Amino acid sequence: MRFDCITLFPELFAPHLSSGVTRRAFESGQVNVRLWQLRDFAEDNYRRVDDRPFGGGPGMVMLVEPLERALAAVKAARAAAAVDAGAPAIIHFSPTGRRIDQALVQELAAGQGGVLLCGRYEGIDQRFLDRHVTLELSLGDFILSGGELAALALLDAMARLQPGVLNDAASHQQDSFSEGLLDCPHYSRPEVLTGLPDQAGDLPVPPVLMSGHHANIARWRRERSLERTLALRPDLIAEARAAGRLSRSDEAFLRSLIQPSGKA
Repeated sequence: MRFDCITLFPELFAPHLSSGVTRRAFESGQVNVRLWQLRDFAEDNYRRVDDRPFGGGPGMVMLVEPLERALAAVKAARAAAAVDAGAPAIIHFSPTGRRIDQALVQELAAGQGGVLLCGRYEGIDQRFLDRHVTLELSLGDFILSGGELAALALLDAMARLQPGVLNDAASHQQDSFSEGLLDCPHYSRPEVLTGLPDQAGDLPVPPVLMSGHHANIARWRRERSLERTLALRPDLIAEARAAGRLSRSDEAFLRSLIQPSGKA
């Protein structure tokens, strides 16, 4: 898949695309990322890409004309490379967009890519958005300085789902949200942690993880996942229940965790 990022700060992408486990996806071309500096498509001597908003107010608005030229160049390059079966998705990162979740990441990771539009300042002239954007996405209910961090988060989340990127192919299948629940706790060596400041006793690994009994370990992990999700994200329990992803044993365990309020 190929993603073309239109941005004022392409240098923000380089460290991430060349480091960490997901670099395998970028270096192998499984996730091909092309960066387009928007100022290269400004035609005045100052390479201006923004101006004051009509109606007054603080901040600046990104202009239509440089964006139109940049998008036309991107589409031409994608057409020449024959990477699209149809018109590419134009993704704009905005607080008004759909919140990114694992289900959406999985859907996009199985697609052909698209164009990532990284806004800045007060935003992009609405006329450009109305003409071209096919999907608006948000990281959450907070404001960033620009779309680059959101674009990087999306690229990272999709890259780790590509075959061969993670050392263990089943790793991402056990991540939080992959089955609609939060992940269980994880432990490593030593088996018993001792001598910690301000810690009166020893901290052992839960015995079931040392048992070698795979079915018991799987059930323990499932119950801890349910327990954690109920405590921290009860909305996910409701969604999993509505989607039929909870087994009878899951429901029985959740009932055992019901507080006096009666809410699970």
